[in-house]
Amino acid sequence: MSPTLTEQQMRALQPIKLLALDVDGVLTDGTLYFGESGEQFKPFSILDGLGVKQLQKAGVTVAIITGRKSAMVAKRAGDLGILELLQGREDKLVGLNEIRSKLGLELDECAYVGDDLPDLAAIRSCGFGVTVPNGHWFVRQHATYCTATQGGKGAVREVCDMILAAKGLLHTSLEAYL
Repeated sequence: MSPTLTEQQMRALQPIKLLALDVDGVLTDGTLYFGESGEQFKPFSILDGLGVKQLQKAGVTVAIITGRKSAMVAKRAGDLGILELLQGREDKLVGLNEIRSKLGLELDECAYVGDDLPDLAAIRSCGFGVTVPNGHWFVRQHATYCTATQGGKGAVREVCDMILAAKGLLHTSLEAYL
């Protein structure tokens, strides 16, 4: 099923050139797993990975801005070809502004997906601020859009499909697999 967007959402998504993502609760379900030796594991969704690659192929830059530092996140970003990676950053809006300034973008050309209070300023400031249904209720109140899909279960893919649909590129992207 393709995403159903309002006319206002379509207009807000059309100029998007940067999709910035939080990790815990967005690219993962927010659960942290620890092994007996203290090593940490994070499950990422394959659905999100292909969505990120399709969006990048369409010319949209994808960035990760996360409050934690993790070798797994660096590995996942590398595997997906994500070059803009900021780790150990609780100041998500400052991080978003650093990346968009480096890329020469305005805030209305940026979308951000986050799930908790440290993401709120970035969600409210960018052109299209998104949260997930498993995000904090206060963040859901202030986001432009809340995905139907849970974080870590394909929510990022949903946003990638929405951006591609608004740009008129979704069906071309999907038909390449027929």
